[in-house]
Parts: sequence; C-alpha cells; structure tokens
Amino acid sequence: MTSTTERPTGSGDPGGFDIKSRRRLPLYIAIGVVVAVVLAFVGWRFWGGSDSKSPNETAGATLEIATAEGNAAEEALVDFIAEEVAPKYDLKIKFKGLADSTTINRAVSDGEVAGTIYQHKLWLGQVLEANPDFKEEAATPVFRWGFGIWSDKYTDPAQLPDGATVSLYSDPANEAQGLWLLERAGLIELNPAADKWKATQKDIVSNPKNLQFTLLDFAAQSRALPDIDAAVGYTEYYLAADIDIKKQIFAPPAPDEFAGQLTIGTKWKDTENIKKLVQVFKDPAVQEYLATDPQVKNILLPI
Repeated sequence: MTSTTERPTGSGDPGGFDIKSRRRLPLYIAIGVVVAVVLAFVGWRFWGGSDSKSPNETAGATLEIATAEGNAAEEALVDFIAEEVAPKYDLKIKFKGLADSTTINRAVSDGEVAGTIYQHKLWLGQVLEANPDFKEEAATPVFRWGFGIWSDKYTDPAQLPDGATVSLYSDPANEAQGLWLLERAGLIELNPAADKWKATQKDIVSNPKNLQFTLLDFAAQSRALPDIDAAVGYTEYYLAADIDIKKQIFAPPAPDEFAGQLTIGTKWKDTENIKKLVQVFKDPAVQEYLATDPQVKNILLPI
C-alpha cells in the first residue's frame, strides 16, 4: 500500500508528487492475526455455531425421510405418515427430496436424515458394495412398487414376435427383477440354480422367442417405448410420462425381495427416535393408505 503527498510547484518534478512508502506490519504480527481469525472461526463452527448431534438422537427433533426429488407418490406417503401416524407415537417427521441414490444413502448413514424408502434390499446391497463406508440396514418393508411389462404394440406378452426387442433397466438389481418378470410371463427360463434376485442375462437357459435385450435407465425406457416391442419397468415412470396404464400388459405382485424398505443408519438403530420411527412405518394405517389412496394408486402397492 502507498500514500501520496503533494510537492510545491516549481520543484522541477513534472508530476508534482512525491511517492512515499507506508510502513507495513511485521510478518510475525500479520501471521498471528490470521491464525487468531482461523481459530475463532473453528471455535464458532464446532462449539458455538452448530449442534454436532444428529436429529436421530435428539429428543423432540423432526426426523426427515428422504427419497428422490420429484417422486410425488413417495412424498405423498411420507406426508400422510407425518400427519396421520407419527403423532400417535409422539414423533415428528417430514419429507426431504435429495438428488440421487448416493446422496440419499450418505445422508442416512451419516444421520443427516433418519431414513429412506427409496430402495429394495437388492438395490441397498448394490449401494453398500459400491460404498463400503456407508453403514445402513433395511428395517422393515413398507410397500411394493408397481412394476410390469409395457408395450405400445401388443396387449399380451404372448403376442411378442420372434426376435422382439425388450428393454430392461441398466442397473443390476432392477435388471434381475425384469428377468424374473419375463420368466413369470413365460417368455424366458432362468437357470434354476441361479440366485434369481441377482440374475443376469447369462442365467437365461431358454429364450424361445429369441428376445433381444436393450438396457436403458428409468426415464429413457419410457421415452423409448414407441421404438421397441416391450419394456419391463416401474409404473411410476410411465405414468409420469403420461403413458396410459392400459399399456402395462403384465404386472403380477412383486416378491418380498423387491419390496420398498425403510432403510436406516446402523449407528442410530438403537436410539429412541429410530425405534419409534420403525414402529410408525409398521403401523396398519400405512397399509390401509396404500390400498385406498388415489395419490399412490398403481404406483405404491400394499405389502
């Protein structure tokens, strides 16, 4: 930093100004000031500015249940439970939408949110395998997702022609569920020795119609329906894309392995809040809501 002082006129300097240096603080004093500011911030952050306890272990706290942003049916279910069921257990809960599976599961594991109903056991296993630092577990099944075979061209799986193109989901857990459904429809046969809840196309031992498989993600599959012969997917994505439920041509009840689970952080499972939370989701009123409310009809099915 510098300062300027005016010189008298006629001094012979065309600029008319002298440049003088301002004295600087000694280096050790400047460093000390910086250190003091940092320590003050750290002290505020960890001792004065935040509560290190999770809501899971805080009496009277509002517990958040997270699912994917924009999932209207799951949000409606959580809102119903928050308003009609949780108060009976002296518990406060609310919905929280998060961006993706990894973000949701990290928040559950860390205790930022109390739980999620976003996934079935196989998806949870896939998440934990990919993220070994996550500590979570399935506490109780809550609902079954609507899941079936969809077609723009045919009204029955038996009508699929030889060489038909069929879409499955691109993640391993839901690919296995799709193969299970095709077997139930009589279109393929899986190796009896295979774990059908983890099956892949390599486990197909009979494919009499010579079905050709293409793997797509959730949103892309429903958009591609006019261009393929059939797809195996979740009802919610098709209804969200304004596809008529009549185009779901086969939809038997899903097995327990594919039931949506209340997933909780293992570290918090013995806290009073989480024990109550599990009781809330087991309440019979939850199943009654799933069986009767039009907001979740065809999308979330009772156990």
